[in-house]
Amino acid sequence: MKITFYSNYFNHHQKALCDAFCSRLGEDFTFVETEPIEEFRSQMGWGGEEIPPYVLKTYISQKNLDRAYELALESDLVIMGTAPEILIQKRLEQDKLTFRYSERPLKEGRVKVLIPRLARKFYNNHYKNRGKQLYILAAGAYCSSDYRFLRSYIGKCYKFGYFPVGEKLSFDELMALKEKNSPVKVLWAGRFLKLKRADLFLKAAANCAAKGLKFRISMVGGGEEEERLKQLVSSKGLSDRTEFQGYLNPEETRQAMREANIFVMTSNKLEGWGSVIYEALSSGCAVIASHAAGATPFLIDQEYSGIIFKSGSVEDLTRRLECLIKKPERAIQLGHAAYDNMQRYWNPDVAADRTIELAEGLLAGEPPVFEKGPLSRCEDIKENWFKG
Repeated sequence: MKITFYSNYFNHHQKALCDAFCSRLGEDFTFVETEPIEEFRSQMGWGGEEIPPYVLKTYISQKNLDRAYELALESDLVIMGTAPEILIQKRLEQDKLTFRYSERPLKEGRVKVLIPRLARKFYNNHYKNRGKQLYILAAGAYCSSDYRFLRSYIGKCYKFGYFPVGEKLSFDELMALKEKNSPVKVLWAGRFLKLKRADLFLKAAANCAAKGLKFRISMVGGGEEEERLKQLVSSKGLSDRTEFQGYLNPEETRQAMREANIFVMTSNKLEGWGSVIYEALSSGCAVIASHAAGATPFLIDQEYSGIIFKSGSVEDLTRRLECLIKKPERAIQLGHAAYDNMQRYWNPDVAADRTIELAEGLLAGEPPVFEKGPLSRCEDIKENWFKG
């Protein structure tokens, strides 16, 4: 099988999955990169990984761009991420098997369909082609519902996501790192943007501190909200237990997760996926995650492999955080279940194997059925499904 994956730029969120494809397909796998990585992401430590030979950069030569067009027609399967639609236009006209790799299209609201430019885009890319061999690899649990609203890909959405490198340490090795913490360490990591809602975490932490609970806070990241968050830490009396570590590169951030007992993810619905959830679960953390982030319903079984809280609710987050700080043995149980789930299902090797198996099955007219994990069928989940 020949597979070509088109996206804007190659980065650590895609490398492990692409390496898995390459290990199975060799020269029959190509990643087509259509633009250089953005400067602000480079400043965050992205793009430092070695570029493998399977990466084809279209923007450095006409020869490479021509090859990208050829691969669109030659490949048995094309995976289409964020890339110029014209690259696969002829492929779609010829009704060749294509997987769109997509976060939810309407995370800013369904009013987007009333914007003429976007309405045309939705029609041309999705509705017009709805009867073709075109499927969705859903990087988020709300994709299926959004596309159903657009009357597209009904019954053709499969659970997927982003697959950074799987955890190499055993759970016992991770516990040896976490057990060094006294008091427990609670970690938040990401860009300091309004949509990430780090303020919710700090307010919930202040509520827990007011009850006399002992814990330390580590904040990894930076961005436009940094000064406001530092002022919040000061005003809430959290300065003596809070460390702002700034931006760390992907491996340093992962190490911080290995060493943390609890990880809190607070983003609102504008977070299409939320790779930090994936990474923290893989690192054996007890994860408390906003229900609105796209990864949460896929990756967390409530009270088994993690904790879901109602997005935007300081009260609900406080209650969940307080429970885990008070019961460290509960945090260990959640972290162990999370680690096992990620090792068994949600990792690059399983995702690559199942993608190939699904493509082969669809081409043969006998698609496989996976009960859980990557490439299992998406259910329609609405934004207000979680009541706290």
